[in-house]
Amino acid sequence: MCRSVILAVIVWLAVTGLVHAQSREEKVRADRQKVEAEGFWIYNDLPRGFAEARRTGKPLLVVLRCIPCEECVKLDDDLVNQDPRVRPLLEKFVCVRVVSANGLDLSLFQFDYDQSFAVFLLHADGTIYGRFGTRSHRTNWSDDVSIEGLAKALAGALELHREYPNNKAELAGKKGPAPEVPAPEKYPTLQGKYGSNLDFQGKVVQSCIHCHQIGDAQRQLYRNRREPIPEQVLFPHPHPKALGLILDPKERATVLRAEAGSPAGQAGFEKGDVIVRLGGQPLLSIADVQWVLHQAPAGEGSLKAEVQRGGRTLELTLPLPKGWRQRDDISWRVSTWGLRRMATGGLVLEDLTPDERKKAGLTETGMALRVKHVGQYGPHAAARNAGFRPGDIVVSFDDRTDFRREADLLAYALTRRKPGEKVAVTVLRDGQRINLTLPMQE
Repeated sequence: MCRSVILAVIVWLAVTGLVHAQSREEKVRADRQKVEAEGFWIYNDLPRGFAEARRTGKPLLVVLRCIPCEECVKLDDDLVNQDPRVRPLLEKFVCVRVVSANGLDLSLFQFDYDQSFAVFLLHADGTIYGRFGTRSHRTNWSDDVSIEGLAKALAGALELHREYPNNKAELAGKKGPAPEVPAPEKYPTLQGKYGSNLDFQGKVVQSCIHCHQIGDAQRQLYRNRREPIPEQVLFPHPHPKALGLILDPKERATVLRAEAGSPAGQAGFEKGDVIVRLGGQPLLSIADVQWVLHQAPAGEGSLKAEVQRGGRTLELTLPLPKGWRQRDDISWRVSTWGLRRMATGGLVLEDLTPDERKKAGLTETGMALRVKHVGQYGPHAAARNAGFRPGDIVVSFDDRTDFRREADLLAYALTRRKPGEKVAVTVLRDGQRINLTLPMQE
């Protein structure tokens, strides 16, 4: 059959509906059917997983996976299908697959809730050996995680398990403080809308709490109380690259490079350094590094790092300068959509390139954030209703002209301004400066 005929058949099938992409509902149900039929993974049953770990003495591997989300699909498939690089290791764990945040114990499962794929490696008593799962881009994850890196993390967890409980003290920091809300469905914005379990007998997708909704609910707590959203909540689980530390996704925590002039560069990190411990905690992955950074005290400080280099063990000091946490990029995060509703009335802002600045007659250093998208519905349409248009260039916000990134503007608005207040904004449109007023929202 010639190529043109094949193409015509495909188009016809698509038009007639005989070939269609799986719906979110179908994806979740197909995942359950596949996993339960194979019988290797315990499906969506954490109590059973912990009981099996206690019975066998094996460590526990818990994968939290948002099935409809497309990110990390290949990595997830490799894991579920027991890729040869991880199969011998998986057999040494009790493996549990969790596909929703409903009923999740938030005193134990604290992680970057904007991830669509997260792994916990634990002892049966709830002691955490480590975390795995990092993404610093909306769709690209290969710079942060790999199946090889996961295999290294699994091997490292088995080492820690063999040493347990002699190493229990150094693992204590891997568990966070008691949360304000014990389970996702207990948050005010989620309570009454979701239960503690998925409804496989009804509309399973509508009954599912996504991980990012936990982060959304955390931020909304502060907003509803008219309190500034804490920096740790606005900029959660900072990526090491915010400090100039670029790690190898195929290793546990091995340095690819330290950017010149960055905190990592000042600390003396070099290519090939294996970071064994950071802040006193053993590391299994980039996610473990992020956990230590996430828990670092607010303000300036430093972290001690134990590094292996060329057969030697060194101790380096990683400085955390003033404002270091806000160097991280949060614009890729799903949860930033809610922050935009609160702070910019539904605007999505992007930086101008140097050439674009020059063309618009703007300096190289002044504020210049172009309106990439204007929300159209509900609270996300507040900016549209206030007169903002796509293509506008924001050059002043609340009399401030020093915000270089969307994240900088969001951080200011959410920590210095309260719902109900109005902020003066100046935009450049068709060469003219226009003064608008933007409402701050809950």
